[in-house]
Amino acid sequence: MELKKGDLVTRESYNNDIVFVITDIIDDIYYLKGINIRLYADSELADLKKYVKDNDIEEELDFIQRVKPNPLCERDDYFYLPGKILHIDGDNDYLNRCLNYYKEANVMAIGKLSTEENIAYYISDWLDEFKPNIVVITGHDAYYKKKGETSNLNAYKNSYNFINAVKEARKYEKSHDKLIIVAGACQSDYEDLIRAGANFASSPRRVNIHALDPAIIATSMARADVNVEINVKKILENTKYGANGIGGITTKGTMYVGYPR
Repeated sequence: MELKKGDLVTRESYNNDIVFVITDIIDDIYYLKGINIRLYADSELADLKKYVKDNDIEEELDFIQRVKPNPLCERDDYFYLPGKILHIDGDNDYLNRCLNYYKEANVMAIGKLSTEENIAYYISDWLDEFKPNIVVITGHDAYYKKKGETSNLNAYKNSYNFINAVKEARKYEKSHDKLIIVAGACQSDYEDLIRAGANFASSPRRVNIHALDPAIIATSMARADVNVEINVKKILENTKYGANGIGGITTKGTMYVGYPR
């Protein structure tokens, strides 16, 4: 079997459960990135199987249909002002996908691309410039069991960087209601992200998350009434893997309702 950069593949050793795109081939090692799941991996050719697009193994079509944002329609004489989102992402493909999701949901969002280790250095300036109600801090992460227990930050690819970024954001705004923080990626250190000041974080069960999961949470909070505490469980159910992938704290929404329109 001949495979090249750009081909879609799955891994036999993982029961072909995730669809990847080949991003590079170096010394017979194939470097992979999840199409829908925020995951990097590498593999030898013998473990790869070419993916047939019509075979929806991740049930992506059903998921996208389920989380498709409903139009924010005006009711009677009222109008609606959703919260503003700053989305910082370590992956350009996922960033653009999330920005398209916000656009579809009629939510104002600014996107910034940054390597995970640099987010903490720039986040205060971006918060000061854009003054969002919600900030998303995401990209890529991983938990390496061989490096330590889940409580050991050294066992993660980028959780330390995400935690530092959350702490910097909390220096800028201490109130969890005035600045809602959504942080983390695949298998991130959920507990330490929450302790650092995130309202929502991944990943309670150290599982992978969908590329859109942070955006789904952010959009839900942008369109939730500013005077009402959200139903945490209900919002988490909208994500791909529910409370296994993302958890959070009870928080009020950010949308104002006005009259007359």
